[in-house]
Amino acid sequence: MRIRPTLLLAGLLTAVSTPASAHLLGMHGAGFEAGVAHPFSGLDHLFAMLAVGIWAAQQGGRALWAIPLAFVGTLVAGGLLAINGIHLPLVEPGIAASLLVLGLLIATSARLPVSAGAALVGLFALWHGHAHGTELPEAASPAGYAIGFVIASVALHGIGILLGRRIHAAALPWQKFAGGLISATGMWLLLAS
Repeated sequence: MRIRPTLLLAGLLTAVSTPASAHLLGMHGAGFEAGVAHPFSGLDHLFAMLAVGIWAAQQGGRALWAIPLAFVGTLVAGGLLAINGIHLPLVEPGIAASLLVLGLLIATSARLPVSAGAALVGLFALWHGHAHGTELPEAASPAGYAIGFVIASVALHGIGILLGRRIHAAALPWQKFAGGLISATGMWLLLAS
């Protein structure tokens, strides 16, 4: 069986991620490089970013760009809420739930109107952004960290889109496997939070 480069990349990204939540690990001295590295450091972030791209690729059309852009825009908004001291409830469970739901959407190849899909991922991104916004004041370079995190998130969405196209072209069992893996990770994190 031939291993496709995109699937190999996804496997490598998963292998270098830690299984636990990657929040509040102490960001003293962090800057741009730490921001770039952070989305790759935990399964919650890695799988969420990839899942958004995979699901956007399944949707196709305008959703291909609208869904990831909604996520990134709301990610920034969530970070700004946290920086300004606005508390958001259930951040860690919300992040875990985002994996559970996105995984189910991928596994079932669910189609939503573009606006509904963008709103849904926007809600999830609010939690992801808030978690990172709480870390920013500890960073040596909050702006650098935020820029790095956004760039890495966009890159992971792009990898997710490529992966989603490969999975879609391969066969339905790959969609169910990818979605099931993401959803199971979300359930595991929900139970652990």
